Amino acid sequence: MINVTKTISTSIKNAVRFVKFLRMGKSDVQECRQASPFGIDSAPTKDMAAIYAKTGEVGKPVIIGYINKNQISEAGETRLFSTDENGTVKIALHLKNDGTAEIGGNSKNMVRFQELETGFNTLKTDFNNLVIAYNLHIHPSSSGTTSPTVTQGTSSTADISGSKINEIKTL
Repeated sequence: MINVTKTISTSIKNAVRFVKFLRMGKSDVQECRQASPFGIDSAPTKDMAAIYAKTGEVGKPVIIGYINKNQISEAGETRLFSTDENGTVKIALHLKNDGTAEIGGNSKNMVRFQELETGFNTLKTDFNNLVIAYNLHIHPSSSGTTSPTVTQGTSSTADISGSKINEIKTL
């Protein structure tokens, strides 16, 4: 027998999530284990519609899923998201059917650090070579003497290594 129920709260007992829910009315408060796909740990918000089912083990029913009110994925896509206690989506990882992944949105781009660092270091070297050439050039004066540049340029010590995120990898 499968029922649609309304969640009240969750708790973890011995590394297993239990969901407290209303089964057949206001006085029929039940609690059972939540079944989840491997590797996914999630806790529903209060008042979510849960799918409750009995199992082959007497007295061991499970919550096997929830009615999702935040569906936007197209065919072939997967989306993981978290919400606040009111069910408002706060952040999502959306794996799109065009081969892209959106992490938290789609208005900005991530970068490939190694390629960015290569371009940045080339620019830094080019700049530093210009500074050296500027500092070495000579100015003729009106009296016919020459003098070095009075105000010397400074080489760049810029560094982008702090922007590298080792915990997130890409192509």
